[in-house]
Amino acid sequence: MTQRQLIVRGLAATVPLVLGAGLVAAPTAYGDPSPSPAASAAWAPSPLNAVTVRVDPSYRQQKFEGWGTSLVWFANATGGYPDALRNRLVDLLFGEDGLRLNIARYNIGGGNAPDVRTDYMKAGATMEGFWKAPAGTTRQDMDWWNPDDPGHWNWNADAGQRWWVDQVKDKVTRWEAFSNSPPWFQTVSGYVSGGFDSGADQIRPDRVDEFASYLVRVTERLEREHGISFDTIDPLNEPNTTYWGTQLGVDGQPTGGRQEGAHAGPALQQKVILALDEALKHTTTGAKVSAMDETNPGIFTQNWNAYAAPARAAVDQLNVHTYGTGMRTSARDIAKGAGKKLWMSEVEGTWGAGTDFTGMEPGLGIATRMVGDMRELEPSAWVFWQPIEDALPQAAAGKNWGSIHVPFNCTSRDTPQTCPIRTNSKFHTIRNFTHYIRPGDRFVKVDDTDTVAAVRASGDAASVVHVNSGTTARSVTLDLSRFRKISAQATVTPVVTSADGALVRGAPVTVAGGSATLTVPAKSVTTFLVDGVSGVAKDAALVQPGHVYRLTGAQSGKSLAPAADGSGVAVRTADPARAEQLWNVIPSAGTDHRARYSLTGASTGRRLAVRDGRAVLEDAAGAADDAAQWIMSTTGDGSWTFVNAATGRLLDVSGQSTADGAEVSVYTPTSAANQRWTVTDETVRSTETAEAFTVPGLRPGLPSTVTPVFPDGARGSLPVVWRLPADRAWRKPGSVRVKGRATDALGREIAATAVVTVDRIVSTLPGGATTYAGGRPELPTTVVGVGSQGGRAVLPVTWDPAPEGAFDTVGVVTLHGVARVVDGSTVDASVQVRVTEAVETNVAPDDGVSVDATFTESGYSAERLRNGDLTEKAWSNWKPGTAKNPSDTITFTLPKARDLTRIVARFHRDGTNASFPESLKVQVRPADGVWSDASDAVPVGTEGAPVVSVPVTAAPATAVRVVMTARPGGYITLSEIEVYAKAPLTR
Repeated sequence: MTQRQLIVRGLAATVPLVLGAGLVAAPTAYGDPSPSPAASAAWAPSPLNAVTVRVDPSYRQQKFEGWGTSLVWFANATGGYPDALRNRLVDLLFGEDGLRLNIARYNIGGGNAPDVRTDYMKAGATMEGFWKAPAGTTRQDMDWWNPDDPGHWNWNADAGQRWWVDQVKDKVTRWEAFSNSPPWFQTVSGYVSGGFDSGADQIRPDRVDEFASYLVRVTERLEREHGISFDTIDPLNEPNTTYWGTQLGVDGQPTGGRQEGAHAGPALQQKVILALDEALKHTTTGAKVSAMDETNPGIFTQNWNAYAAPARAAVDQLNVHTYGTGMRTSARDIAKGAGKKLWMSEVEGTWGAGTDFTGMEPGLGIATRMVGDMRELEPSAWVFWQPIEDALPQAAAGKNWGSIHVPFNCTSRDTPQTCPIRTNSKFHTIRNFTHYIRPGDRFVKVDDTDTVAAVRASGDAASVVHVNSGTTARSVTLDLSRFRKISAQATVTPVVTSADGALVRGAPVTVAGGSATLTVPAKSVTTFLVDGVSGVAKDAALVQPGHVYRLTGAQSGKSLAPAADGSGVAVRTADPARAEQLWNVIPSAGTDHRARYSLTGASTGRRLAVRDGRAVLEDAAGAADDAAQWIMSTTGDGSWTFVNAATGRLLDVSGQSTADGAEVSVYTPTSAANQRWTVTDETVRSTETAEAFTVPGLRPGLPSTVTPVFPDGARGSLPVVWRLPADRAWRKPGSVRVKGRATDALGREIAATAVVTVDRIVSTLPGGATTYAGGRPELPTTVVGVGSQGGRAVLPVTWDPAPEGAFDTVGVVTLHGVARVVDGSTVDASVQVRVTEAVETNVAPDDGVSVDATFTESGYSAERLRNGDLTEKAWSNWKPGTAKNPSDTITFTLPKARDLTRIVARFHRDGTNASFPESLKVQVRPADGVWSDASDAVPVGTEGAPVVSVPVTAAPATAVRVVMTARPGGYITLSEIEVYAKAPLTR
């Protein structure tokens, strides 16, 4: 029985779903974490069960160009299949019931020498070049090719890919050509699978111009022969990696690598780009240069930062892959600063354990990647590596690359029965995106990391895609209030992919009060089709005419302000009274996600610009030039980057300092927190009504401040001057309204009102408090006084000491005290303390709790360790290179002392890596400020995603920390840390 016969038989059976495995292709794992046997507590899944998603059409991306795929290996392998097979594959990718792709990337093969074996690469990966070598040419013959000799071209090459071109060209709206390697005779090693040193440049420097000519000539020919037009050519693929290396066997023939590839450092990349740009000036094709198809945004950023101005100018479109997801926002901001289009031009991966055609893990994995890329990269197109994968190696390795599996060794005699085509859940969840977000639509901002949204090209509808990777159903509320118009007939229709079916359309839900709430199943991807919404509400956009703003550093926690000498800017401790910390944000050009703004001091009128590589404040005379314009970017998380339009550099707290007065300048994008800013609207809309109390005959003392109301609500205080009426207003019980004027930091006056209650206090209402047996109640500091005419007043109170052991047992304890009235008189007071049995509660998410880490990888946050999401990769201490941290500590500081019971650390498996500590220890800090051990070192296992629960018995603590010791050479990733403490039982 052949290998393919075996796999056909195996594919006929249902593959069981195995939870807990991670992504191989990229550093994010999907699936349910399961406890390590070494953990001291059982796994207890409790994913979020409700979320509100705010859709904000005021921040809209460019017109989306669409979804695509590289043709490459699968087209090479299947282009010669029988019609019943290959036509079905075409329909699955480009058909109405398929993925509905509209972008195709054509791989211009390099091709090895005629005497090199053709079976050492992966099936389909041996790509033909379009050259034709003279008879007898061997791999040692490196200088024979003459592009001007017609006899040196083979225009019949690559029949498989070209068959696909003819089948899909009526459905493809964007074509890109790309190269993985030049032909063998233009490489250093003489092999298209890479150099003998995979970290050394592989493209012959003396053949760069000929390589560019090769790409352009092939592009021209393909356009003429097939009636298509290429938009771009990318001459490189993941160039600055060590992926591409050739190994030789004892017979001198290659045994690896397994695909075409060529290393090129940034210097060589620039030479290739400039050569291609020059070649395109003398051609019939209208294609432009795209670059550089790097493997992840981090290396992409490294490459781009090394490019000189001529190479940057030669690139028309930026291409990046997301096999790693760190620094996606850096690639986004590079594209914005350079004024260039950005594509996510390749990604795939394998999620789940075992080749799986029934479970949701593969589908959830790719859907989560698509959501993250669209939110953080803001690409104008999103392209798969190849949705069609060879079924044989996938089954043999238990992998789930691709969404469509078919053997790559089928013959002209095969049928759909002998060469089966199968789809996994990726195929279905991908369609939740590709069927409902189409070319011409515009992605818009949402504030939920599991969601993307796009406004349709028609302008009167939207599509929202939400991924629920948790193990329970989730209630999703769509807040649509930021649309200008919501029709009375507006509805939301769910289209759900889950274990129960693909693209199952539910009943429409009417939008009421600007929102709609629907429930989605566990482990599902849902597209919400929103009909009857349009435009942008007047107050939806963050930047409003005439408003003033505070820019607070996400990393420093301090406000942007003029430097001490006034020439530059710095971060200062936030002070609502300091006018110099307020800024005007003034639109200057554009209306989409690349709109430009100028920043001027609200009190000084001086404008922020970049001169000689430094952020400076200058007089705002005349229109702002590029150096004084800034592009604002956000993922929807509430923070923004500011990209300088002239330099492409970001507003940056130098050295990641948190010191008061630390310099702020500009730096290349890093995706670090010192380049993110919270932009808060500090425009006072009104003030809250103040309340006061007096007794008859006593002129009241009114508060010296009132609470201002900002666009985001009431907070802070403003000084106020009251216009008190004559003394006769206070002679008898009643209510008196007093007018006043509050003053904001900029000296602007705002109307204020106080309501004064006049009455005689005769009693108080009993106060209330709750504690648990053995606990300490928080007694109220005030009680409500009751007047003879029904007036009410909040009175300060002093309580008598509680008897010893008063709260040791369950029951109700009454304490007494004395409340003081404004005229100096007193009145009796009481408080009833309800004592319950102790229960434990997770206090980590409570208000006032802060989380700090000794180190955090860029793009992650210790603060996310308390957001309740048990599946995300919230915190990481990964560092590039081999030098990893031997230990790191996560500290939770509590707003008050708590009786802690246990700490639960939920680790995140990063792909296939055991990204967990070897052990951890819990330490606590009581009120005396001295840290002490609350546990011994607890070992952490490596199975699944370990969950470690550590019991804590200690004096009341004001802080707790988890000290983690890394595995040798390893790093640590966490999803959540739960801090459990005693609490009273709630009714």
